[in-house]
Amino acid sequence: MKVILTSLLLISSLSALDQFTSSQVCQKCHPLIYKEYYQSQHRKASIFSDPIHKAVWDKHPLKKKGIYACAKCHTPNDKELITKLQKKEYPALPADTKAQREGVSCVSCHNIKSIQKHAKSNINIITKDKHTLYSARKSEKSNSDVTYKMQKSLFGFVTKESGSPYHNIDFTNELFYNGNVCIGCHSHKENAHKLQVCTSKISEHPNSEKENCITCHMPEVPGSFTTLKNSKTHRYHGFSGTIHKPNMLIKYLSIKLQKDANGFDIILQNSANHPLLLHPLRLGVLKISIQRGVETKELAPVTFVRIIGKNGHPAPPWVATEVLKDTQIQAKENRVIHFDKVLQSNDKVIAQFGYYIVNPKMAKKLNIQDSKATAFTLFKEEIFHVK
Repeated sequence: MKVILTSLLLISSLSALDQFTSSQVCQKCHPLIYKEYYQSQHRKASIFSDPIHKAVWDKHPLKKKGIYACAKCHTPNDKELITKLQKKEYPALPADTKAQREGVSCVSCHNIKSIQKHAKSNINIITKDKHTLYSARKSEKSNSDVTYKMQKSLFGFVTKESGSPYHNIDFTNELFYNGNVCIGCHSHKENAHKLQVCTSKISEHPNSEKENCITCHMPEVPGSFTTLKNSKTHRYHGFSGTIHKPNMLIKYLSIKLQKDANGFDIILQNSANHPLLLHPLRLGVLKISIQRGVETKELAPVTFVRIIGKNGHPAPPWVATEVLKDTQIQAKENRVIHFDKVLQSNDKVIAQFGYYIVNPKMAKKLNIQDSKATAFTLFKEEIFHVK
């Protein structure tokens, strides 16, 4: 009886169109996934949890006009704020509520029915059926209405549960198999001057069921996805990226060395289907040092950056009209960087690729003092012994 009452309360919560459903509701059956999600940038997407997003928002001219245009991706839980923005009822500003504190919730993603593609930015179309959540399971891909069932066998001694007592499940949504559920927010953003200030260039290397946002950033990891069913693995819901668990993405970058008579090349191979670093604030850095005997020589670092601006000078995203410079490593690219330092036998070459979450120059302009954002993050290191 207690389970039935709890189920009814939670289903009622999910069915309320104008009510925020906290991801804590999901924790009861998905404790491992909730623990991962709690540390993720999805949960920390709002200005109340993300100091970088807040720093940019504080400089944005829309703040003075009372228009928080970032809400559809950074705080989609706040239905009241989203409705205000849609109706152009201003001020429509972020408020320190539970809905906005939780940034992007579990329901925010698992309610996405389809994606509308637009030049400015894509839009998530949310299902009106709040009793049902979308998910992916290849063995159930033809099933659009999985309800909770409890079956007993072996004379009632073995109980088998299927589905969820708290919501129905639709396994037919292709977006959850090909990873396109992510492109409503993570595809591109165009400003008023028709410049894509950030883009994943997903159209150049489209998602497929074999290789997509989910397979890379939500890999299979050990542990059951629910307490109702004992599974060996589940999709990681911490959403690995430059800020959280970057080590989970190391395999998508390879570093090789090729020696010649005039020096040597370092070859950076990006096997991801988008540029290695996406956010316009990121700064990639390749550091090379050569150990020869007891001496170590550090070569000049090589940087990878995308700078947007206006009239030939760097400018903030809402002002920029052009890309001034783009040296970021592109999707499927083999970037060859030549060094004119001639190597000798027994030299040891240490190649380190890393990044700053916020380019130090921009961090200073935005007054970002968060230590993690402004520190160099080592992503991958390779050591080569010269013969």
